[in-house]
Amino acid sequence: MTKLSDTQTIILSCAAQNEDHIAMPLPDSLRAGAAAKVVGAMLKKGFLEEVDANMRKGEPVWRETGDGHETTLVATDAGLAAIGIEVERAETKLTDEAAPKTRTPREGTKQATLIAMLRAPDGATIEEIMAATGWQSHTVRGAMAGALKKKLGLEVTSEKIDGRGRVYRLPSA
Repeated sequence: MTKLSDTQTIILSCAAQNEDHIAMPLPDSLRAGAAAKVVGAMLKKGFLEEVDANMRKGEPVWRETGDGHETTLVATDAGLAAIGIEVERAETKLTDEAAPKTRTPREGTKQATLIAMLRAPDGATIEEIMAATGWQSHTVRGAMAGALKKKLGLEVTSEKIDGRGRVYRLPSA
């Protein structure tokens, strides 16, 4: 692991917390000459890079270039790696979205109980699921919408049955 000064670690840690990894503003304790020296060393090591500041977004300015442009400082992947942060690239995200990971619930959990009840031939009502899991009705609905539909990609269907109310089901596995 790369040896960083406390100031360099603070700068990179602050940048890691920003969505665009902008390393500005620099710590208040870092004044003109010292800031130039620290930033210069980080630029040389490839931990930071100067990019055009987007003034429409109100990005903070590191310096003005001679041709009227303003730059800001952004932490690079190498800089983030130096403080132990692994950066996920956009290409990886696209690949992950194209091929979702197969998730399987652990056995013996309330989620597994919910899935088993919904896969039963008669399905299950909210009240039946509440009794089996100890959850409140909003938690049951949230689990069906979030965990089952969104995360696991299961298709929960429902129909209203006379004398029983709304019954929810999953297709048999």
